[in-house]
Amino acid sequence: PMSHTVSETTIGAIVVAVAVGFLLYASNTVGFNREAQGLHLVAGFNSANGVSVGTDVRMAGIKIGTVQGMRLDADSYRAYLDLALVERFPIPDDSAVSISQDGLLGGSYVEVIPGGSDENMANGDEFLETQSSVSFLSLLLRFVSGAEE
Repeated sequence: PMSHTVSETTIGAIVVAVAVGFLLYASNTVGFNREAQGLHLVAGFNSANGVSVGTDVRMAGIKIGTVQGMRLDADSYRAYLDLALVERFPIPDDSAVSISQDGLLGGSYVEVIPGGSDENMANGDEFLETQSSVSFLSLLLRFVSGAEE
């Protein structure tokens, strides 16, 4: 019976060590440590159709971050997106942001359009110029109803 207890304890210790190693590896891979180095910005939109938490944030077609949170403002009824950028590269403070789509049937993404200012955005800043998502269905309905008149 004594040998069974020692072997069970050893196997249990190995399982715990592997689980701890896996958790450390997973936390580094997911990027818990990297996110603190990034830049967190806010953008308000009249409509954030097609965007959800995890949606890409791109500049010049290259992914630079993700949408980390979404909330609806009770006073203005605008959708506010919390954008987490991976790196702290400078973004001019007169930059614009829009919700774009990958082709006609593709998913949505948030596009950062850099401005020309010498001043850069700081952590927590809000984009002043935003362009909301465009619903292709509403455009199609507007086109069809306008063609009949």
